Amino acid sequence: MLTPLAYGLAVVLSLFVAFIGARFLLVPQAAAAGYGIPAKPDGDPAYLTVKGLKDLTFGLLGLALIAFTTADAVAWFMLVVALVPLGDTFIVLRNGGTKAVAFGIHFATALVVLLNAALLFAL
Repeated sequence: MLTPLAYGLAVVLSLFVAFIGARFLLVPQAAAAGYGIPAKPDGDPAYLTVKGLKDLTFGLLGLALIAFTTADAVAWFMLVVALVPLGDTFIVLRNGGTKAVAFGIHFATALVVLLNAALLFAL
């Protein structure tokens, strides 16, 4: 029972991160607004592209680990990758985003990723 739940959550999280990355590459202004800090219209689009590439890579790496390694390897990946939404929480707060977005999206995501790591370690 625990194995499908742990791996299912890992797949969903990885697909979601890959989707976010693709969104930043395809519609960067809308993706930035959804992140919690709208991009300036005259800002440097390179930073949004970097974020998109990073997120897409993390999502695809998560899927590759799920497909080709052990639960422990995926758990360690999730544990480390939880630093990203945790950092995003502070980035949103430091740059004028709302507490609702910082905690309701980014911090909550970090907690779900940490929960997933714990489930994978329990296998």
